[in-house]
Amino acid sequence: MDNFAEQLVKRNMTKSEKTKRSVMLVGGVMITILLTVGAMLMLAAPIIAFAGLLFAAGAGYGTYFYVQNTDVEYEYTFTNGELDIDKIIAKKRRKSLVSVDISKFADFGKYEDSSEETDDMTVVIASNNIANQEYFADFPHEEYGSTRLIFCPDERMVENINKFLPRTLRSR
Repeated sequence: MDNFAEQLVKRNMTKSEKTKRSVMLVGGVMITILLTVGAMLMLAAPIIAFAGLLFAAGAGYGTYFYVQNTDVEYEYTFTNGELDIDKIIAKKRRKSLVSVDISKFADFGKYEDSSEETDDMTVVIASNNIANQEYFADFPHEEYGSTRLIFCPDERMVENINKFLPRTLRSR
């Protein structure tokens, strides 16, 4: 019987990220409006007016694109001892972050700020930014070398991971 679990985790924005998003949204809308009004005032010079409208459209699209890209989710897929983590941006684009065989975990457990990370370690964060729900997993990775994954699996995902952990980690 196959062991399969899937989980979708929405990343919560920090206060500074929310502020930055709001400032970019308001600033982008203001620049778009100013460029549009400026282009309309330049109707006597059609080339300048057309260029102004193009810049206004570019500023509007850039603002829309930036705001959309702040919406991030992570998808955890567990299949028979293999954990795949994808980043989903604006519910449109998917980027694979990491794939790992659970049996290669060197360490696994609840993540705390006091957990030490070495200088040569690559840290992959796929978390919802709620500290009390985070777990970590240390493992060697072909592409990243020594890697630490910080993520927020639910109870079912943790149960499936525990089944495939190396014996030394299960006994803890």
